[in-house]
Amino acid sequence: MCGIVGYVGHRNAKDVLIDGLAKLEYRGYDSAGVAVKTAQGLEVRKRAGKLANLAGDLELTPISGTLGIGHTRWATHGLPNDTNAHPHATEDGRIVIIHNGIIENYLALKEGLLGRGHAFQSETDSEVLAHLIEEKYQGDLEAAVRGALREVRGAYGIVVTHVDHREIVAARTVSPLVMGVGEGEMFLASDVPALLPYTRSMIFLHDGDLVVLSDDGYRITNLAGETQARDVTHIDWDAEAAEKGGYDTYMLKEIYEQPQALTNTLIGRLHDETGEVNLDISLDPASFKRISIVACGTAYYASLVGEYLIEQLARIPVEVDVASEYRYRSPLVNENTLVIVVSQSGETIDTLEALKEAKKYGAKTLGVINAKGSSMTREVDDVLYIHAGPEIGVASTKAYTSMVSAMLLLALWLGRARGSLNAEKGAELLAAVRELPRLVEEALAPERVENITRIAEKYHQARDYLFLGRGVNAPTAFEGALKLKEISYIHAEAYASGEMKHGPIALIDEHLPVVVVATDSFLLEKTISNIQEVRARSGKVIAVVSDGDTEAARHADDVIFVPRADEMVSPVVNAVAMQLLAYHTATALNRDVDKPRNLAKSVTVE
Repeated sequence: MCGIVGYVGHRNAKDVLIDGLAKLEYRGYDSAGVAVKTAQGLEVRKRAGKLANLAGDLELTPISGTLGIGHTRWATHGLPNDTNAHPHATEDGRIVIIHNGIIENYLALKEGLLGRGHAFQSETDSEVLAHLIEEKYQGDLEAAVRGALREVRGAYGIVVTHVDHREIVAARTVSPLVMGVGEGEMFLASDVPALLPYTRSMIFLHDGDLVVLSDDGYRITNLAGETQARDVTHIDWDAEAAEKGGYDTYMLKEIYEQPQALTNTLIGRLHDETGEVNLDISLDPASFKRISIVACGTAYYASLVGEYLIEQLARIPVEVDVASEYRYRSPLVNENTLVIVVSQSGETIDTLEALKEAKKYGAKTLGVINAKGSSMTREVDDVLYIHAGPEIGVASTKAYTSMVSAMLLLALWLGRARGSLNAEKGAELLAAVRELPRLVEEALAPERVENITRIAEKYHQARDYLFLGRGVNAPTAFEGALKLKEISYIHAEAYASGEMKHGPIALIDEHLPVVVVATDSFLLEKTISNIQEVRARSGKVIAVVSDGDTEAARHADDVIFVPRADEMVSPVVNAVAMQLLAYHTATALNRDVDKPRNLAKSVTVE
């Protein structure tokens, strides 16, 4: 998961590294470190905790040089302390490495290295790479890295430098790396935002790529030494898009960016006259007999909405799997199955491995992905980009609503193409989808946010929460509970409302806030009955209700009104209320919402 930055050029490398790591700290904040090539050699500085600890040290005792590598860590092997922080060096300090990923055979490698006299300083799996490269080194750093990696099994994004060479050698398998091309300078990072202040010309490295960066440019080969051609991609994100833009937190900024993000998801894809959508997908929708959707976390809940929408509109069987379990149960897929993988980053390791498993059985594959150039985009047969833009906050907001909107488009496309959705109904739903940016903007109106803030502060001391929803909004309840858990650390559970009496009702007492999605729906009467069951047991009901609905509202202790929307598009609108409730609850508890404990933005290790 960790963040990596590398630089060689004419600038002060320390400044580039710290600036880049600050934009990547969402990937891990257990420790941070840099190595800069100075007049005295390779100088390593690293500190446990957030990047600010390291930055403070470097302000007090600066280091200067124009080549360096940096890292912000999410711990896998070894405690998060100064010693286990990256970079790692050989005993003589002449080789320094940074590693993101997991070396699966590191114990066997370490035993061999110890037997040959190497001394280890850390508990990490990463340090074996430094010693392996040292053994292979005979004056050619690139060849030494290539030789060491041939002995390694696992996932890695690795960055290496040597005191005798003015170059950085990097390689990747599974763990992402992107290279920035400048004039007389080169950059490297785990993700694009770290490089945007310096260049918009990016090269996304592929699995098996090895690159050598120097002042003069770069060269890319594979582990066999064969030259690899990679396109330079122009990134059109404004660098300011990766900053807070005046908001207190990235998460709050991204909540308010949702109207624009949804516009970006929908733009150019809606055709009101025909009731059809243009997704620029080459796959044949008539060839599939079933659909399997695979995802993790927030993307999994967006997929559950997709399951409901696709089955309703396209009348094709859909099942949704947690990616971390999918490949271990010998999934029943074949050439008549469409497997859809959903991921903001396109690098989620469990989803990526599930995708590879599905391809073994001949399934056709489609990615619903935000990040261009990511690993999944190169593995799938086709991609439906959500175009949400960079999302820095660990707890997903605009990517979630954009994923749900993409699922709406996909369901409409499948329904029209398969003949299960007529033009009239298709046009009606298309009009509802087109309204989403406006509806979400209305959901963010100041008076609505003030009301949610008041409710959040009223219940912020609760130890537990229950979330309930029905039909297409059952996943909205799941997502609401996840958001609250992620950033406030309050225990929360979510259930389909009809399941409450099959167990969760035992939890209800006068201390339990129960959030119920009770917006306009053909199941609304049943939802109101569920609310009454909660009230009968003294539970505190927080109802999410469509504007103008006085009947549902009168059964609640507190009411969150949201803009009235067609039921099929309502999960997007309702999710905004869930995000705001979680955000303002966490704020009332003084939580660090952008960097919740134990979490990282992109999960690239199993």
